[in-house]
Amino acid sequence: MLEQTLTDVYTKFKVHFYQEIFKRIELRDTSLSTMEVFCVETIYALENPTIAEFANFIHVSSPNAAYKVASLIKKGYVNKIQSKKDKREYHLHVTQKYFDYYNLSQDYVSLVARRAEEQISKDDLEVFERVLKQIGDYMMPEMSDIPAVDLERSRPRSAMPQN
Repeated sequence: MLEQTLTDVYTKFKVHFYQEIFKRIELRDTSLSTMEVFCVETIYALENPTIAEFANFIHVSSPNAAYKVASLIKKGYVNKIQSKKDKREYHLHVTQKYFDYYNLSQDYVSLVARRAEEQISKDDLEVFERVLKQIGDYMMPEMSDIPAVDLERSRPRSAMPQN
């Protein structure tokens, strides 16, 4: 039952995101391929990796990763910023254009969270949050390289959704 519930919730979040993407495609307001979406979301989740770190994480060669990154840079979703510590090293940073895109899904997560806070008791929410944290921290060791998302960093200009 837990597996089914997790799958159902994950699917609803994912499909809602796809609905928003399809709206943008209709408006000719997106230029990312599916693979590019995966790449830029991974770069964001890794918090400014180098190309080598990104390549290692997605299990591709550095030249293949560099090709993917070059496309994201050309489309304005990622910048390469030179390291202050090691001038030979460049870190990948997502741009405001990415945040505008990312907020298609994050705003819905925020809306669902707000609805939960309004309709579920504080005690139940505390248990729910604790259980989700345990799942994220201990039951997903393959994702231990992914730091927690800083919501302030993810919404520099986003307005909270209504209802």
